[in-house]
This record gives sequence, structure tokens and C-alpha cells, in this order.
Amino acid sequence: MGNAVRGVIAFIPSERCQRFLVGHLKEMPLDRTLDLSSHQLRQLPAAACVFDELVKLYLSDNNLSSLPAELQGLRKLQLLALDFNCFEELPAAVCRLPQLSILYLGNNKLHYLPKQLSELRELTTLWLETNCFTDFPEVVCELTNLKTLHLGYNQIRMLPNNIQQLEELRSIWLAGNLLTEFPPVLLEMHFLAVIDVDRNRIRQFPSLSHMSGLKLIIYDHNPCINAPTVGDGVRRVGRWADSSDDDLEDDATKAVSEITDEVVDVQSEEKQND
Repeated sequence: MGNAVRGVIAFIPSERCQRFLVGHLKEMPLDRTLDLSSHQLRQLPAAACVFDELVKLYLSDNNLSSLPAELQGLRKLQLLALDFNCFEELPAAVCRLPQLSILYLGNNKLHYLPKQLSELRELTTLWLETNCFTDFPEVVCELTNLKTLHLGYNQIRMLPNNIQQLEELRSIWLAGNLLTEFPPVLLEMHFLAVIDVDRNRIRQFPSLSHMSGLKLIIYDHNPCINAPTVGDGVRRVGRWADSSDDDLEDDATKAVSEITDEVVDVQSEEKQND
């Protein structure tokens, strides 16, 4: 039934479609969350931007390639999901959301990010997997509060040295790129807890035993001749390691969960101190 309704919506003129989707919303949703995912939208309904108290806005799995300037009026928005759309460039309004902390941009057609992205000072989680990046988007290195970065399944060959400016970064996901060596700059980032370089072209791994914060290294499906050496308690997923393919999802989920708990504890403590 849901698919049938969405199919009908696709043929409704734009203005009527918008009324159909959000016309019934007379006041702010109680949880301050609006989900317009999977509605075959080609533009964001203007009515969605009037709820200036929104905290979460889901627009995943549509046909969006642009967003209205009115979006920047959502000054309290903390989560914005734009994955599985048709964006070739990041709309300027996204960079003017001062409280945004989680941004999903995966499965689009992005090949660069604007300098204005650095204005998102509160951003902690950025998903850019399955886009068209051939170079690492260096503006990301200015997101000093970033804790999680997903850049898998692009065409990136190397990482810039200034990525080590991201001292809050705890997990970096680089699976499915074109890395021919383990990025040397990551060896200097001792605070990293999760490193995923699965499905690249790395032939030899350096020792990672000096990385005191490391909890999980995923390096499977590389043409490597050795496994990375790691410290006590660090899980490895790949050839010659202590984890099989079947363990990959469980190991990754557990490690990320632990990191998330640590971050929440720190943030809670900071709020109490304030």
C-alpha cells in the first residue's frame, strides 16, 4: 500500500503534493522530528521549513537535488538526513545550520564540499559514503569537533596531513576506496579507536601497536602480504587475523557502541559542570 501511495504522489502536481505531505501538520511534532523519507520528492515542501523548533529532519531516499534557502531558518536542527538523493553539490542552506551535529550525505553524486561547511562547528558525525570524491575533501579537516567520518566507497587515493587536526576524531571509515598504502598520517593519530580500510589496494601494513586508543582495525579484502601488528585488546578483521568475516559486523557494532557511550558520558559530564 505504501509503495502504491508514493507512486501516485509522484504524479501529483508539486504544490498539491506538498499539501498532501505536510498539510496535515498544523503544529510542531511532539518529538520535534519530521520524517519525509521515501516520498519521491523532487523539492522540499516549503511548509516543512516553518517548524523552526525542529531538531531532526529526515529527507532520505527521495529525488532531491537542491534545497530552499528557507531551510536555514531551522536554527535548532541537530540531525539532517539527505542520503540516497541526487545532490551534485551541497546546498548552501545546510552550511547555515548552527546546531547541526549529524549530517547524512551518503549515496549522492557529490565530488566536492564547499568551504562554507567549516561553519558547522557543532558537527560530530559526517556520512559521505558512496559519492564521487576522487580527492579527500579538505574542508573536513576544519571540522574540529568531528568524531565520526564515513568516506567509504569513493575513489580516494590518499589522505591529507592536516587531517590530524581532527583531535576529536575517533572513527574513520574508508572502505572501498583506492588506497594503495595504509595512510601514514593515521599512524600519528593515536586517539583513533576505529579504522576501516576494507576493500582497498593496500599490499603491506605497518605496525599499529603504538596506537594506544585503537580498538578495531578492519583491513579485509586487500591484496596484503601481512596483517597489521596491534596492541593488546585490539580486534582485527582481515586475513591472518583473529576475526573472521562473520565477526565483522559484531566487532564494528560493539566498538562503535563503546565509543558512542564514552562520548555521551563526556558530554553529560560537561553539561553538569556547566
